[in-house]
Amino acid sequence: MDQKPYIVTGANSGIGKAIALKLAGMGRRVVMVSRDPEKGRIAAEEVRAATKNGAVELAIGSLNTVVDAKRLAETILDRYPQIECLINNAGVWMTKRVLNEDGIETTFMVNHLGPFILTNLLLPSLVAGAPARVVNVNAGLYVFGRLDLQKTPYGDDFGRFFTYCNTKQANILFTVELARRLEGQGVTVNALHPGVIKTGLATGDARGVLGAAIMLWKWFMKTPQQGAAAPVWAATEPELAGVTGRFFLLTKEKDILPKGKDPQTAARLWELSVRMSGVGG
Repeated sequence: MDQKPYIVTGANSGIGKAIALKLAGMGRRVVMVSRDPEKGRIAAEEVRAATKNGAVELAIGSLNTVVDAKRLAETILDRYPQIECLINNAGVWMTKRVLNEDGIETTFMVNHLGPFILTNLLLPSLVAGAPARVVNVNAGLYVFGRLDLQKTPYGDDFGRFFTYCNTKQANILFTVELARRLEGQGVTVNALHPGVIKTGLATGDARGVLGAAIMLWKWFMKTPQQGAAAPVWAATEPELAGVTGRFFLLTKEKDILPKGKDPQTAARLWELSVRMSGVGG
């Protein structure tokens, strides 16, 4: 197949699956990334059946550890020499501090370092597929971030609310810095907040005031299908050709706060991510 694929992480459920469904419905070639083989297989079959699009494929892998993220990148690189778009959608909201086998706090690993590794390793296929795009599905909660590069990666400042916000601040800093580094190579990088969406995030062990607030909040959230609209727009909208290093609330561009674009902090985060992963140097 000659059509360049759209890679969607976290695609077996929630917004990721809804993004895959919309893209497949538009006739695009879609690669659904799932860490669970059976859930991924079922989701891909459902998307193919719903859209009558046979160009829906599955890649198994996770962002849970440095090795996992590298292995996923290798799997995708082996199959796809050219990529149209990478949509970094997978994410977690941990309600307790959990370190992975690398000694890295899980929220930081999955929300920042995993996408950092995956995106950097897929750059050869993105550049080869230029014009190409990277879309980082973010959250407006980055505005509450207070990222500490000495503590946050290891959960030494863990908080059920602020750790998630910190990783989203890291995601914005990564978006801006990567866009700068890729200038002139035909690959754009943008972040967006898809709206407040009803997903499984933050429900695993949410107790007390935060847990009650989250469950109440979910009554007013949009569906994953509604949440998929903005990421698909960012991935396909012709008017965004050449637009890079921006943050969108749905489809409206918003100024990035200084904490999300400070060049010194962005450079320090990049250097730290390189040291932790061995990628992106």
